[in-house]
Amino acid sequence: MKALQLFAGPRARASIARNGLQPGDICTIPAAAGGPKGLLLGALDRFLFGTWLQGSTQPVDLVGASIGAWRMATACLNDPVTAFGRLERDYISQHYELAPGQKRLTAQFVSETFGANLQAFYGGRLQEVLNHPRYRLHIVTSRGRHLLAREHGLRTPLGYFGAFLTNTVHRKAMGAWLERVVFSSPSATLPFGTQDYRTRQVLLNEANFNPALQASCSIPFVLQAVHNIPGAPPGAYWDGGITDYHLHLNYPAAQDAIKTVAACTHSTGAAGNIDTKPGIVLYPHFQKSVVPGWLDKSLKWRHGATHFLDTMLLLAPNPKWVKTLPNGKLPDRTDFTHYGNDLAGRMKAWTTACSASTQLVDEFAAWLDRPELALVHPI
Repeated sequence: MKALQLFAGPRARASIARNGLQPGDICTIPAAAGGPKGLLLGALDRFLFGTWLQGSTQPVDLVGASIGAWRMATACLNDPVTAFGRLERDYISQHYELAPGQKRLTAQFVSETFGANLQAFYGGRLQEVLNHPRYRLHIVTSRGRHLLAREHGLRTPLGYFGAFLTNTVHRKAMGAWLERVVFSSPSATLPFGTQDYRTRQVLLNEANFNPALQASCSIPFVLQAVHNIPGAPPGAYWDGGITDYHLHLNYPAAQDAIKTVAACTHSTGAAGNIDTKPGIVLYPHFQKSVVPGWLDKSLKWRHGATHFLDTMLLLAPNPKWVKTLPNGKLPDRTDFTHYGNDLAGRMKAWTTACSASTQLVDEFAAWLDRPELALVHPI
């Protein structure tokens, strides 16, 4: 059974029809929120960053939310293959055991444990991430406003209820409750337009890297918010997946802006070295749908493609193949409850799924050698 499916927007599909797909064609790689589902993409991450992209020299923007931010920060480390292997092992082996008589873990305990794990993972290596010669990292977080400006036992649930109701009416209006704050590598411009939603960009540095990454992974009510991140507007910061679950962002807008600047430069005869080559957004994802925000999961009318994805090539597992994995599904957060304190059982299931995902790499590598357009479906 085929494990991999490919989907492309019209501009990406036209480029592939002309030239196939080369590592030098890639301008941006997004990485979604989704918790343990991201484990299934580990083999693709090792292939892309450890092998395939080594055949090119262009800068590449890496945009991540939640586990996606953790993955993309890991891609910036020296020897990414080893680093991704450690991420996979650390994520699979994480265990938050309930004490006798305890019904649920406290958000404080989970946050403290997760923060210590991040510190151990990136300790002494932040310059590798911040000063990577090619990769420009963008960590997406969600900053609370008004009722959500500070985490509070009563105000926070009320604020998220208000955000949910507002988002149901209009996604952009949710910006009254939560805004997108992106922490970016030095000198990196955002690789997407920001007219769709209230957005800020903050310089990523050693002082705010760990708080920003922890905030991007801080699921409300499961982990605590991260407050007052250095260099960023004050307030409470949560999981980047709340505003941008699958990073359904306006990628063509950034490329079109570059073309406009290049055309103006050419017409005025001004000096400049602006790359106007059309770029492809390569998106290893765990499903076909690119859901805009976490609160849109139940709003099926927001799961379809828009012109934001015109330059995207999306790689996703075949749903029929997914049914062959342990429990007939992708690893997900419900497994923590399903397996409870049976750490060995959960680790076995997740490790088996990760091992099976090497088939995704084999099929993608074969397609790269012979990029049949018939295998690329409309996104």
